Amino acid sequence: MPLWSRAQQQDYRSRVRGALLGGAIGDALGAGIEFDSIEKIRAAHGPQGVTGYVPAYGRRGAVTDDTQMALFTVDGLIRAHVRRDTGGWHPPTDVHRAYLRWAATQRDWGPDERRPDLGWLGREEWLYAQRAPGSACLSGLSGPDAERLGTLDAPKNPHSKGCGTVMRAAPFGLLLGWEPGLVFQLAVECSVLTHGHPTGYLSAGSLAVIVHTVLRGGALEEGVQLALAQLAERPGHEETTAALCGALEAVRAGAPSAERVAALGEGWVAEEALAIGLYCALVAEDVRSGLLLAVNHSGDSDSTGTVCGSLLGALHGETALPAEWVAELEGRGTVLQLADDLVLELVHGLELHGPDAGDGWRERYPV
Repeated sequence: MPLWSRAQQQDYRSRVRGALLGGAIGDALGAGIEFDSIEKIRAAHGPQGVTGYVPAYGRRGAVTDDTQMALFTVDGLIRAHVRRDTGGWHPPTDVHRAYLRWAATQRDWGPDERRPDLGWLGREEWLYAQRAPGSACLSGLSGPDAERLGTLDAPKNPHSKGCGTVMRAAPFGLLLGWEPGLVFQLAVECSVLTHGHPTGYLSAGSLAVIVHTVLRGGALEEGVQLALAQLAERPGHEETTAALCGALEAVRAGAPSAERVAALGEGWVAEEALAIGLYCALVAEDVRSGLLLAVNHSGDSDSTGTVCGSLLGALHGETALPAEWVAELEGRGTVLQLADDLVLELVHGLELHGPDAGDGWRERYPV
């Protein structure tokens, strides 16, 4: 990581916080209407659909498995950077282990204090809740094959392209010191841990590159072009390429509307969730309007909200997020703490766990 000025570090921190908070807010906005048609949403909440949080899982502002897995992705990325000091450097392995810790939250009542590998995130009791987890995520991380690392040559669930790859992919774009091609590749290699269809993992790589671009101060459109360039070199890219181009065409087609969102799909599969979230971010007048457009449709509202919120948060930073949505968000403190820890690791890692550092950080992120 290059030596940065204080202003650059503050801007990076704001954008990382914005991406993780924004994704979680979009997730929470869609959580209560995830399985409803647009007609049912409007009948229940008025002609504009939802205009804020509605109850889900017993409260307002509740998040789903989308946010849970994004948080464990960050945890795995931090540990990968800590492990680099030991001479071991294979981030997909650390992310896989993080996903296995997430899978434990879906079957255990609470944290097992006998497990020293949990770190602080794995001891957050509020994360031990089932929030409609994706079947491919669960099957790829459970059973006799759970410990096997899925790879591009031998992926888990080779026919699955569900949106479970995309909704957790934004954190890869937060690795600001990395080159875009490496960000894309890492997101791909961590997608095949659970989803092996090319459209699934290439959609995840595309979102990571777009987030990475706006985090560096670029425009969303620039990020899309970089993603398209990466896709052009990959076999099986056609559906993902078409989804990105479809989002751009929808922007040029006229005023934003739920009908234009519907034309891009419902979001249950990776390329549709990517296209809808991207389209809504591209046409957003502000964070509020973009997120509400992203969740008010017939389909996977929480995942499309997550994609849109991650993009808008990375683009504008945490202070652009609606304050009342931030205040009511479930797990807000955990999200912010993890965001700050990622920034600390990437900017000051040597001070935290170098040869002269104490044991505190390694206990927080044990490897």
